[in-house]
Amino acid sequence: MADPADWNNGGWDWLDGATPAEAVPAGDPAPSFARCFAGPDGVRVLATLKAMTLGRTLGPDASDAALRDLEGQRRLVALILALTARGQGA
Repeated sequence: MADPADWNNGGWDWLDGATPAEAVPAGDPAPSFARCFAGPDGVRVLATLKAMTLGRTLGPDASDAALRDLEGQRRLVALILALTARGQGA
């Protein structure tokens, strides 16, 4: 994705889309996530994490603390999935 600092450079070059793979910034964790979850074990781990968080619902008697805890877990799993997908595209 384009760097927001370049948005006001007077041109439309920032609209070109994703950064090419060879221009992935140093320190970007996405390629590491993609490699980590690329094999069959990684696929199994991601499926388990999704089932434990994204596929889980709490009943109407769930406490506020339980809801907040599950939402935090969901956010972390969503971040892992997003980084993995972005790393696969790089």
